[in-house]
Formats: sequence, C-alpha cells, structure tokens
Amino acid sequence: MGQKVHPHGFRLGYIYDWNSKWFADKNYTVLLHEDLSIRRSIKRMLPDAGIAKVEIERNANQITVSIHTARPGIVIGRGGQRVDELRGGLEKVTGRKVRVNINEVRIPELEAALVARAVAEQIERRVSHRRAIKQAGLRAMQRGAQGVRIKISGRLGGSDMSRKDQERQGRVPLHTLKADIDYGTSEAATTLGRIGVKVWIYKGDRIPERRAPARPAAEAAAAAAAEEAPKAAAIASETVVAEQEQAPEIVESEP
Repeated sequence: MGQKVHPHGFRLGYIYDWNSKWFADKNYTVLLHEDLSIRRSIKRMLPDAGIAKVEIERNANQITVSIHTARPGIVIGRGGQRVDELRGGLEKVTGRKVRVNINEVRIPELEAALVARAVAEQIERRVSHRRAIKQAGLRAMQRGAQGVRIKISGRLGGSDMSRKDQERQGRVPLHTLKADIDYGTSEAATTLGRIGVKVWIYKGDRIPERRAPARPAAEAAAAAAAEEAPKAAAIASETVVAEQEQAPEIVESEP
C-alpha cells in the first residue's frame, strides 16, 4: 500500500509558510471549519477566476483574506462591484469584518492548481487526455519549470474500468526538502464519472533562511561590548595620530 505525503505539508516551516496564520487557545475547531467555509465560498462565488491560493490571517475582530488569482479583473469586477459582493458574502459566513486583498499570479503555467484545473477543463470538453497533459507539461517547461509530473486517473477514454496515465518531464525530487515543488489537484466531471488530476511542478531549489538562536541578555551585551572595544581603540589611535599631524613643529634656534 503506497503512503503519500503532501509536498507542501512536508516542507512547512522549512521553505514554505502556512496558508492560515492565526493562533487560537480555545475554539480551534470552530475557526478551522470557518477557514474551510471561507475557501469553499470563494471557489463557489468565483468559479472562473483562476484562483491558485487563498491565504487567511486573523487579528482581533478582523479577517484578512488574500486571494492569488490569474484573472484579477474578474475578481475585482467593474468598479470593484464584484469584490464588494465577495466581501459581503464572506462577512455573512463568518460574522466578522473581512478585508480582501487581490494578488495577481504572473505566470499561471507554473501554478500547479491552475494547471490541474486547465487539464480538467480540457477533459470535460472531450479533448484527448494524452494531448491535454502533454501540452500542459510542455507549457510549464517552456515557462521555466525544471520538472513536471501530471497524473490522471478514472475512466479514461470511456474505458469500462478505471485506469491511470501520467506525463513526466524533467525531474521532480519529492524527497528533497529544499526543492520548491508546487502541488495541486482538480477533478473533471464527465458523463462517465469523475476523473482526478494531480500536478507536481518543480521550480528549483530554495535556500531556507537561517535564524541565529536567541542569546541571553547578559551574553548579548557582553558580545556587543567585545565587538565595540576594537572599534573604540581604533578610533582613539586615529585621533591621536591626527592630533600629532596637526601640531605645529617647534624649530630650535641656535643662540
């Protein structure tokens, strides 16, 4: 039996950050289900906006929702009408004040969620699944990806039994922690049943930021004094040299 590990969850805290940033001492499950309902509501209200990721931050009485989309014009709407409707809908769901930020995805071919959704839409339009996944892989590699893996499963081509097919280009090192691997899934609703799509995109290695461990206050003060001592000595010596150079020369005259 195969054991699968989510690429994003595997690298959390090392090269990736959390999509929901808040802390709850109590009512954790309530806030967790609230986050899930926020994401479901956004996908339901904006099905054609090409949403790649939704980030949620919580303050005292306000929720900040950051939407990463490939089509910001559709999310904003004419004169900001659609984003106002979205904000009102989210405030009804949560019962709190909601702030919405719109972030544009510059290269949608390198976002795994958008690539998976594009492949699923092509399968729904009865495009050959082999052609759909091959073209998606080629476009990602042309836009700078170092590796792509696309896997689909279901009643492909109208077969009586479910089967799997996949497309691999480049390399996708799933066990390397510093590897920046984007992962996304989608489903194609066809007349013969659901077809699942999974996409892995390798964008290169990302070096994690090394943070120095916190030192006690006394040790930090002593270290700072030790670092400042040579500088103070150097400044003092330079001052003495400068005063000697500026002092007038005394010429002794013979009697």
